[in-house]
Amino acid sequence: MTRIAILETGHPPDDLTDQFDDYPARFRALLGEGVPTTRFDVQRGHLPDDPAAFQGAIVTGSAAGVYDDLFWIPRLLDWLRAARGKTRLVGICFGHQAMATAFGGAVEKSDKGWGVGLHRYDVRRDEPWMHPRATAISIPVSHQDQVTAVSPDARVIAACDFTPYAGLAWGEDAISFQCHPEFQPEYAAALVESRRGDRIPDAVADAALASLARPNDRPVLTAWIRAFLLLTPPPVETDGSGI
Repeated sequence: MTRIAILETGHPPDDLTDQFDDYPARFRALLGEGVPTTRFDVQRGHLPDDPAAFQGAIVTGSAAGVYDDLFWIPRLLDWLRAARGKTRLVGICFGHQAMATAFGGAVEKSDKGWGVGLHRYDVRRDEPWMHPRATAISIPVSHQDQVTAVSPDARVIAACDFTPYAGLAWGEDAISFQCHPEFQPEYAAALVESRRGDRIPDAVADAALASLARPNDRPVLTAWIRAFLLLTPPPVETDGSGI
């Protein structure tokens, strides 16, 4: 049976864990019912011994930066380079930045400040797993760091003025996104409030909260990631998208 590895590179703030589902549960919900997963605590140095034992792997978000001097980050980057071509890889937020770094790109703390709230990305390329089709997607985000350069073999699949490298693909078996499709708007709003003032300026927080009240395209990006990882065929026209 298809099994997906969830590489946990971070955990929600303690003050939010009692209000919302645990972080891995959100990724299990992203994959859908009946898809078996195995969790790996990357911050403790735990990584799959054999990437090929899994259909795919999701690298989650983290409060860390890929440039931080933490023992587990070089290990993760080495693992990603070794795993490429052996399993299907998906990076989310920090995972997006880790994959870009591992594959020859660069990440920096952005002088644009915090990206929070609902961001709209233009879809720059249509990939086979992108069904249903969309010309743009609006998804919750929460990041200070940004990918600032990509390797020559990277394809930019989603972008906006704030985040020019919002979605990337390498070959046929590695994709990543700066946004958080696993974040429900309520959780994204609570995260903004928890960081208001000391980390996120009030005006930025207010704008983020207002944006999160608008409709989002989480079901679309979730369907894309599920199709990519599980190799599901495009829906037949008469069957609808299933979303």
